[in-house]
Amino acid sequence: MQATEVKSFLEEKLDQVQVEVEGEGCNFQLNLISDELAALSPVKRQQQVYSHLNPWIADGSIHAVTMKFFSRAAWAERA
Repeated sequence: MQATEVKSFLEEKLDQVQVEVEGEGCNFQLNLISDELAALSPVKRQQQVYSHLNPWIADGSIHAVTMKFFSRAAWAERA
């Protein structure tokens, strides 16, 4: 699995979310930039993302995922 596949898939499924993905194979680091997700509790954020990734996790295409969530302002401050 490629990082570009994960990025495209999640950006299609999660409305108004910018996704930056690092990694390849079956291990990925996700940076999710969204004011809506940033406003949710940590558990709710992860549930939103895992609900879309679960089929790939179940079939072994993705083995490990780490996630960081940023508001748009917080992401812009990083640059």
